[in-house]
Amino acid sequence: MTAQTHVAETDDLWRLTMEHSPVGMALVSPAGAFLTVNAALCDMLGYEPDVLATLDFQSITHPDDLASDLRLLDRTIAGDISSYRITKRYICADGTVVIGDLSVALLRAPDGSPVHFISQVADITERHAFVERLDAAEAAFEAEQRRTEALFESVAAGLLQVDADGVYLSYNNRLSDILDLAYPRGHDGHAGAGAHVYDVDRRRLPVDELPSVRAARGEQFDGVLLMVGEDPDSRRALSVSARPVRDRIGRLMGAVVAHQDVTDLLRAVRAKDDFVAMVSHELRTPLTSALAYLELLDDSGDVTAEGHQQVGAARRNMLRMSHLVADLLFAARVSAGSSVIDPYRLDVATVLGEAVEAAGLDAYGAGVRVEWHGPSSLVAVADGMRLRQVLDNLLANAIAYSRAGDLVRVTLSEDRGHVVLTVADEGVGIDRLDVADVFTRFFRGANARRLQVPGAGLGLDIVRTIVEAHAGEVSLDSAPGAGTTVRVALPR
Repeated sequence: MTAQTHVAETDDLWRLTMEHSPVGMALVSPAGAFLTVNAALCDMLGYEPDVLATLDFQSITHPDDLASDLRLLDRTIAGDISSYRITKRYICADGTVVIGDLSVALLRAPDGSPVHFISQVADITERHAFVERLDAAEAAFEAEQRRTEALFESVAAGLLQVDADGVYLSYNNRLSDILDLAYPRGHDGHAGAGAHVYDVDRRRLPVDELPSVRAARGEQFDGVLLMVGEDPDSRRALSVSARPVRDRIGRLMGAVVAHQDVTDLLRAVRAKDDFVAMVSHELRTPLTSALAYLELLDDSGDVTAEGHQQVGAARRNMLRMSHLVADLLFAARVSAGSSVIDPYRLDVATVLGEAVEAAGLDAYGAGVRVEWHGPSSLVAVADGMRLRQVLDNLLANAIAYSRAGDLVRVTLSEDRGHVVLTVADEGVGIDRLDVADVFTRFFRGANARRLQVPGAGLGLDIVRTIVEAHAGEVSLDSAPGAGTTVRVALPR
């Protein structure tokens, strides 16, 4: 299907070539008028053949591309070049734009005068759009890579990326310093023998326990405490965490390992614990002496009734301070790695019953009722003194955060080989944001500050420590205004 105007008869083979070519083709006069166009070009531009034949190439060329096309056309007519190729935009019949790859050659008469141009146009709109999308994607990737590299170097932690074989793919400058400590004689790009990495007990880790090796196996862990360095006096303490990296079908590709230097933090914690232990020991002797003298005064017949009241108030405050010092000493003992419990066979029901009875005076003063439910006897292997300390702390909290008229229910039972102790109150409850931190040492929740309840934030940390030392579990459930329930389960 062709349209022609004022053109001499051409070879049949040439006509067949144009007619059946999948590429847009046209014969164009030196002035730019279309002499012959094929079906592929008409389809590309959306024109009927007879309509396109009435146009010239200037009218369908995008205005921004016309000047460059005309310059090349003039150079071809002048004989500077015999042909040219250019990418240009064409305006279609419906006003849309396609991008064409145009190749032009000039046919001349024997005397050298120009006869017509032979033009071929390939539609590269989709290819051009794809290239633009690819360029945009590459630019976005490069920008993201630069941002990642900047983040990689700006974080305070040493970051390491390993593949599934444990080979180091990349790491930042902070990790480079850590690797120099771990491998003072250098490394070959993956974790191996000769690493000066130790656990908290100063045991040198074998290769299969090194964090990067564990991470390459797909292990996920947080806060693993390690020491790094050949010289014991200059070792750095690291908190190490790892996350596996998997592809979209879940296959392990490697891992990212973060190394946080916590040397200064550990030194500060150790200094704090030493200070707490020292102060607690220094306070224990004068407190014991003062309590003894107060007991003598309270038993003396020479003291007036008003004096007995004052002595009683002083004793209560001294006892509270004595309990605080005992808690601080316990915390210092735990931090030092000392044994926490000395278990033996005992009647748990008797121990807990005595604790409930002892809490009765404080409960009465606060207008809180305490109920005890449990068997008359329940034998288990535990540390009686520490078990009593657990219930004393739980009862003290339940009473302190209850309102006058509230009930505190203490329940003891046996469940599948475990002794289960539950302390449930109807008090003010704990703010939801604080529940996750209540077993943290020295943590004081919003309700404690709001109600001005005295304490150092050690009670529940001590409970957790004692329970875990018994290989037990402790859990807490609470909501503001709905009370708090603490459940302790210890193996018998």
